[in-house]
Amino acid sequence: MLFQPPIPPKYAGLTDEQACAMILERKKALGSRLVILGHHYQQDEVIRFADFTGDSLKLSQVGAEQKGAEYIVFCGVHFMAESADILSEDGVTVILPDLSAGCSMADMAELDQLEDAWDFLVGECGQEVIPITYVNSTAAIKAFCGGHGGACCTSSNARAVLEWAFKQGGKVIFLPDQHLGRNTAFAMGVPLEQMVVFDPALPNGGLSPDQARDAKVYLWKGHCSVHGLFTAQQCDDIRRMDAATKIIVHPECAWEVVQKADMAGSTEFIIKTVSEAPAGSKWAIGTEIHLVNRLVERFPDKAVRSLAGIQCLCTTMYRIDLKHLAWTLDALAAGRVVNQIKVEAETKRLATVALKRMLENVTPVPVAIK
Repeated sequence: MLFQPPIPPKYAGLTDEQACAMILERKKALGSRLVILGHHYQQDEVIRFADFTGDSLKLSQVGAEQKGAEYIVFCGVHFMAESADILSEDGVTVILPDLSAGCSMADMAELDQLEDAWDFLVGECGQEVIPITYVNSTAAIKAFCGGHGGACCTSSNARAVLEWAFKQGGKVIFLPDQHLGRNTAFAMGVPLEQMVVFDPALPNGGLSPDQARDAKVYLWKGHCSVHGLFTAQQCDDIRRMDAATKIIVHPECAWEVVQKADMAGSTEFIIKTVSEAPAGSKWAIGTEIHLVNRLVERFPDKAVRSLAGIQCLCTTMYRIDLKHLAWTLDALAAGRVVNQIKVEAETKRLATVALKRMLENVTPVPVAIK
């Protein structure tokens, strides 16, 4: 995770009303030179200023489509801003309002770890291994996958990308989220016995040579700290309280949770499903609380709640607040760039390969994995 120095006292002391007024004024002054992207998990106070909102797939596409903007301010986390820089045109400056807005999942896979894993797995298997990385990963990991015949994926198109990978032959290493990999491959008919967890903290990932040779999918030992808070017990509790409530969860949840849910799919799939559900329907949703609360407000004719009885909050994304956004835009209006996210040229070149393969395997509508 990068370190964010304290912002100047002028901005730290702003009230929310003052910060909002500054943001609106600077947005107006910058006009079409500026595009603000906001992830669904972002807090409401910030996302109201986004020109585009979406999940990681949608925002990756939007970032690639910006042709006239000079600045992309990404109200998300670090790996998302990296992806925007990789996909955007030359001359576009990508900015993250708070450098400490990282992703614990992305931090669970480091390049040297993947290089060691690759040497072991390819050496033991004696056949091709296709590396697939969830978009929630660093640019260095994306570049490795692009340079070794692999691709990126999102929760919306993980199945399409895995289908593409299996057609290349051999085996797949899926990182950094073991749960998305397991849930997607299982829904495709890969038995659990043919999936093994590769733990980068252990020699050879904790695998014996036989385990490495027999497996079809290697699942990196990583996870989302938010979706890891949802449990199978919570599903059971919902069923006991009200059997009419449908349970829909994100595929970053554990396999046991997905199996007990009625449906599992990407953020866009969750939004689409709830929006198209009939009035009076009841939903318990296993994903980040800001999105759940937004659905509660958007659909008062439906009973929507979180699957968990606790606040399942993406704390790192929460670091992007009104004061940091005001500071960022005030600097731009004054001709200064703060917190630019710039990916090194060779890393960008190889990561672009992986991201383009991801975008080539986009399904026309959000799909469930169950």
